[in-house]
Amino acid sequence: MASHLGLIDELEQAISNGDIAQRAKALRLVSELFELGSGRFSSEHIALFDQIMQCLVSKVETSARVRFAGFMASLPDAPDGVIRVLAFDQAIEVAGPVLSGSNKIEQADLVLGAQTMSQQHLLAISARADLFAAVTDILLERGDQAVVQCVARNEEASFSTEGYTALADRSRDDADLALSVWSRPELPRMILVKLFVEASESVQHRFEGHDPRKSSIVRELVARASRELLRQTRTDSPEQIGAFACVDALSRSGELKEEQLMEFAELGDFDRTAIALSMICELPIELVEQVLVKNNHEQLLVLAKATNLTWKTTKAILMLSVLPEQPDPNAIERAFVTYTRLKLKTATAAIDFYRLRERAKLSS
Repeated sequence: MASHLGLIDELEQAISNGDIAQRAKALRLVSELFELGSGRFSSEHIALFDQIMQCLVSKVETSARVRFAGFMASLPDAPDGVIRVLAFDQAIEVAGPVLSGSNKIEQADLVLGAQTMSQQHLLAISARADLFAAVTDILLERGDQAVVQCVARNEEASFSTEGYTALADRSRDDADLALSVWSRPELPRMILVKLFVEASESVQHRFEGHDPRKSSIVRELVARASRELLRQTRTDSPEQIGAFACVDALSRSGELKEEQLMEFAELGDFDRTAIALSMICELPIELVEQVLVKNNHEQLLVLAKATNLTWKTTKAILMLSVLPEQPDPNAIERAFVTYTRLKLKTATAAIDFYRLRERAKLSS
């Protein structure tokens, strides 16, 4: 190790006395030497190369760093220290290949980079194959639309529940982004329905703006298309098929009671909650799903009151419908007041109207 330290001292002296071209040449030679032995070096050798490369890379011009970064990004045993230096380079031409392609970057550094670096750096990070939810959460919060679009198209990216909600929120006025989000096979059903509801309303408002006289026609066409797409995504989903089989078995055996509905809601199981509520209310699943994801909870309170659900069960469903956001205590309190004042006769009449309307849609 003493000889290694002596070599570094000699190298640092050569760097301090040499010009930029000599330093760039030295960096290239060291890189070629590392490539020749890549995969066979001990940890001690890699640590030595790391120190030498860091000495050199900080003292060469951008073009030399660009070539070096492109080379190092593809090496599975590239030294950790110099990879980190390259990843945090302010020049995106240097940092980009490392941020998007190197498997040597620690997750903590990706989080830090996502929190502090430019939109171009974020775009490079968003193309990585191993994006964790801790990173995508930040990219969706800080990133511009190009970054978000890239993250949404990244099939290997992982998302938290909050991340999926952010994707849906940012898709409201971006049809391309909405399509990318919708195409993700692992998208939670609750977020998918939310995306459809908000996208449908956005499309509806745009068409109505062009010709207000046709608003009723546009509203019906958009609603019909949305129902059909939601039906297709449900029948193609193994999770939905499994959830339906579970709830249907309970219903057929006479065990689908309010207790099971409340349990589904308290577990945060959107699929089973929606299916169970639709069976209890005798309403189409598409309607119930959309009621659950809307910010206006009056329809949900009507369904609960008409089917004699207790406030405890109703509150559990309300809490599920506002996930992943923190529930507003005032909103829950207002919902309780509305639920208490709502008369059973009024709620029953409303749900009968919903059923007649849905039957009319099916027959049209």
